Amino acid sequence: MQELRRFEDYLHDRPKPTGLDVTCGLKHFSIITYAVPAERFEGIFPDRFKLDTVMIDGIEKGLISVVPFIDVDFTSAVFPFPTFTMGQTNYRIYIIDTETGERCVWFLGTTLDSWTLAIPRYLWNLPWHSADITFDCHFDNEIGRYTKYSVTADSEWATAEVSLEQKAEDVFAFTGFPDTESALVYLTHPLAGFYHRRDGKLGTYRVWHKRLNVRPASLISANFKLLSTLGIVTPSEQNQPYSVLIEPLNEFTIYLPPQIID
Repeated sequence: MQELRRFEDYLHDRPKPTGLDVTCGLKHFSIITYAVPAERFEGIFPDRFKLDTVMIDGIEKGLISVVPFIDVDFTSAVFPFPTFTMGQTNYRIYIIDTETGERCVWFLGTTLDSWTLAIPRYLWNLPWHSADITFDCHFDNEIGRYTKYSVTADSEWATAEVSLEQKAEDVFAFTGFPDTESALVYLTHPLAGFYHRRDGKLGTYRVWHKRLNVRPASLISANFKLLSTLGIVTPSEQNQPYSVLIEPLNEFTIYLPPQIID
């Protein structure tokens, strides 16, 4: 079983932004997570990192999340600058950096619906890919939950379709964790990400955010091409997620530029 965790041990004041750092709101933010046998992640990330596994029904499993959202008011955290809005989907695996002991995520990559893709993709060699992303979502403020949540992404690298729903009877349920808070720290609060750059080098960047106010939801249907192509989550398994979380809007600070690790 995973260890007991408390947000008070992980939350800290926002590091002061400088230079190229940006802030943005993440609208229609969801985390769709799958638990699959640990061996499916072999060879994906360098030996410096290890899978942050969860024991479920006596089987050691790794967790991978698909995270769709709309970047709103994406702008410089330091200087007056135009704002941008764009759809995005992140694909991330939960890992531990054995050099520091920090729990973090391994990014398989990101799809982005914006001409600004050229900056992370070509200037910083991030594994970001073009997509036409459509959000069809409605959050009912009176009942405090989504009455419709649908996202489609048309992408050569990672075509995706997902439909979610929120019902009054939805509850948090996290097998393999001692309690709900421990699972939410694990799933929602990794602040460091690592990835293979497009040139093969190891890259990293950090983010900051307050405690996310996510709520449970249910999956109606999902089809994530990347997960099936890589053999991590089969098409049938994609309709049986470990957990689904949604938050209508939150705010992130992203510290840039990304760093190269020798």
